[in-house]
Amino acid sequence: MADVADVAAGQVAVTGGSGKLGRAVVAELLDHGWQVHNLDQAAPPGPALPGSAFTRVDLTDYGQVVEALTGIDDRHRGLDAVVHLAAVPGPGMAGNAATFANNIRCSYNVFAAARLAGIRNVVWASSETVLGLPFETPPPYIPVDEEYAARPETSYSLAKHLDEQMAAQFARWDPRLKIVGLRFSNVMEPHDYAAFPGFDADPSLRKWNLWSYIDARDGAMAVRRALEYPEPGFEVFIIANADTVMATRTSADLAAEVFPGVPVVRELGEHESLLSIEKARRVLGYEPRHSWRDEVRGRAREA
Repeated sequence: MADVADVAAGQVAVTGGSGKLGRAVVAELLDHGWQVHNLDQAAPPGPALPGSAFTRVDLTDYGQVVEALTGIDDRHRGLDAVVHLAAVPGPGMAGNAATFANNIRCSYNVFAAARLAGIRNVVWASSETVLGLPFETPPPYIPVDEEYAARPETSYSLAKHLDEQMAAQFARWDPRLKIVGLRFSNVMEPHDYAAFPGFDADPSLRKWNLWSYIDARDGAMAVRRALEYPEPGFEVFIIANADTVMATRTSADLAAEVFPGVPVVRELGEHESLLSIEKARRVLGYEPRHSWRDEVRGRAREA
């Protein structure tokens, strides 16, 4: 893992900071000394957290994005970093063309406006979907990682894949730029975990993403670690929790039953995530702190 001690917190814009992952990211960055500017079309629920400010911005409008990243009246006169999370958040939530057009346009506008503003610390939300979800075509091996070519299967995933290609070119244009894509798994909050024990009886229910998830708080920590990572250039990382959503079914048994014939390239832990987080661990120092199992056990003790 690279030394992150010399990367100081500063002023950061978080697009989509009012969303499920965005709220956790805003809280995490505030807790670690960042001043946070939430750029979204919807205000966050409840009052703004101390140290954060909300500005309504349409990210499909390049002029608005440039203004938001270069200076807004009493909000700021320039930023040190950008976290880009805003998007239609998954396949099927809007029409295919609308999803693609919105997401790719927003990403281009954020990347280009950050370049214009001289911001060289950019982290954005890519997606687990570029790995080939929902795995109707089996993955090439298990656990999956960042090493094989992207396999977008939806318009949403195609836009995320092209975001990654675009980011690589922005990094080529400016060798001083650090631009990191985080391939987040399915984002969950603690209240979502009540449904998890019900997945165990039918492996097909969560086959579509290899039984993985990401706790929003751990996703937020990954964003912070990516911001702190000091090396310039383009990188992508899978970000999932360390365990699967399955209560008793082991990862090895799931792989053998649901994906027979797919090579398992190493010994698996009992409930180890089949979306490999080894690169994020090694490079970013990412280590998930939360598990749905602990949340469910804690509630059972309180009952």
